[in-house]
Amino acid sequence: MKSTVEQIRARFDNDVERFSNLETGQSATIDAPLVLELISQAAAATSPSATDLLDVGCGAGNYSLKLLQSLPDLNVTLIDLSRPMLERAEQRLRPATKRHIETFQGDVRDLDLGEARFDIIVAAAVLHHLRTVAEWEAVFAKCFKALRPSGSIWISDLIEHSSTAIQEMMWRRYGEYLVGLKDEAYRDTVFAYVTREDTPQPLMYQLDLLRKSGFREVEILHKTSVFAAFGAWK
Repeated sequence: MKSTVEQIRARFDNDVERFSNLETGQSATIDAPLVLELISQAAAATSPSATDLLDVGCGAGNYSLKLLQSLPDLNVTLIDLSRPMLERAEQRLRPATKRHIETFQGDVRDLDLGEARFDIIVAAAVLHHLRTVAEWEAVFAKCFKALRPSGSIWISDLIEHSSTAIQEMMWRRYGEYLVGLKDEAYRDTVFAYVTREDTPQPLMYQLDLLRKSGFREVEILHKTSVFAAFGAWK
């Protein structure tokens, strides 16, 4: 059985510090600093006149902070399951912008994102918590609806591979990265909570679903092992 929303919320409530470093990002994610830079630069390059950002699963606010370095006049809407994460994100963002910051505690599956409210949506290390195909389709459709014309969504996430052999190879490589980062015990801990909490989908599935949801163009920014960064335009 996979973890419930409440169990996932409880884990993140107690893990705020690990997500509060703009230089390293989430260290268990390969190439986290590079992906943070790529997504912020891509979003700024494609939406230079953006005024409204939605950060889904914002954690401690790294992606919003990075985007504000390039687009300092953004209004920022933060969504996260964890109240301590939201509080830390808002605390870190306040000195970075004079514009409006709004926070919502909840699950993106349940929240009303509105229609044509945002120019940019970022979703980092969050969509892998979606369970069913229906949930994936509903959330992608909801994000499409929430974007203004020419708005964009940028996703950084854990992915799977359709080929069992390739998945096993990539998972082995990821394990080697985690051992090199710390040790075998750390690798086993990360693998355990991925098994318990996460249900990632292949990159190609997500790109196809973005197109199916109505996005006119998709772009891959980076892929390494079992992680990818990609986006789409409305």
